[in-house]
Amino acid sequence: MSALFQFLLRQGDNTLVLGHRVSEWCGAAPALEEDIALANTALDLIGQTQMWLGYAAEIEEAGRTADDLAFLRDAYDFRNLLLLETPNRNFGHTLLRQFLFDAYQVPLLASLESSTDQRIADIATKAGKEAQYHLERSQDTVIALGDGTEQSHTIMQDALNRLWSYTGEMFESDIVDEAMTANGIAPDPTSLRDVWNTTVDAALKLADLKAPEDNFAHKGGKNGRRHTEHLSHMLSTMQVLQRSYPGASW
Repeated sequence: MSALFQFLLRQGDNTLVLGHRVSEWCGAAPALEEDIALANTALDLIGQTQMWLGYAAEIEEAGRTADDLAFLRDAYDFRNLLLLETPNRNFGHTLLRQFLFDAYQVPLLASLESSTDQRIADIATKAGKEAQYHLERSQDTVIALGDGTEQSHTIMQDALNRLWSYTGEMFESDIVDEAMTANGIAPDPTSLRDVWNTTVDAALKLADLKAPEDNFAHKGGKNGRRHTEHLSHMLSTMQVLQRSYPGASW
């Protein structure tokens, strides 16, 4: 598979998996306003998925569509960050995971707006506006919960302790990233770490949360070498209709 196809899968799988995770709160959020806000966030992410995987399907030239790539691949074919497939333990965990990704996604999309691939630049420009809003909202919520009650602070610190080891994968570079950088299509992931650190550190300080000092990083999601068991369970739910009734339409 071409490096460009792999890169597009990574972008589309990130938004698809996170979008589905966020959608799991529909009808179950702690407040009506949050229910609506999370549903809108999920819709934004799925909309971005359509653009990324739609372009990937065109590049592949194998007769597949964005829907095929979303619903007819097994877990080992997915290229999303491991962070995004972690299950929703609670509302605080969900919003912190969202924030950690948003802080990475905003500078990534900003850089992709200057991509030598015009299609990618156009997608990034459109998705970037939504990502900026997602970041503002998730950041504000993380700060409010972290600096809130003793209970909410404890929940957010626990979420940070659980999620921190998954963040390092965002900045891991491999041959796909090297090819994208060499052709001016995408930035080197390592170049995004400083701005991510600045955004995250500032928010954690205001939230009175302490990042773990352990530098261990879970890896393997973005290149498909290793996914957690959570992805397979998620896909069994997400893909059940299409796999039970192949080609169904209405």
